[in-house]
Amino acid sequence: MPMPLFYRMTEGIRITARPGFVPGQSRPEARHWVFSYRIRLENVGQLPARLLSRSWQIRDASGRETEVEGEGVVGEQPTIPPGGVYEYQSFCILQAPRGWMSGSYQFVRPDGTAFAAAIPQFTLDAGQASRAG
Repeated sequence: MPMPLFYRMTEGIRITARPGFVPGQSRPEARHWVFSYRIRLENVGQLPARLLSRSWQIRDASGRETEVEGEGVVGEQPTIPPGGVYEYQSFCILQAPRGWMSGSYQFVRPDGTAFAAAIPQFTLDAGQASRAG
């Protein structure tokens, strides 16, 4: 059974998250579980939007909470035109076999209007049957 997809839409930006567990890079005996996640950003609105920054909240079942903020994603600040799609893959490391991620991307329109697009909360679970490479 594959891990589920998680969706959220804000201001015409549809965000889809697809998490996966990476067993080959994980070391449970050292409390080190590696998860990948693929993010798809689709502009289903009428205006272009440029992704400026990101803000993540990461929690694991051991009670550890981490916040990550920064410019762009994977070193880029893409402009997504109407009908356009931008995808990237990244990873995180948890100290437990299960956790959650959520957050937002900060966007700006050509007219200077700024907005935060919510990232759907998604589950990271080493017990899921789907595995990522």
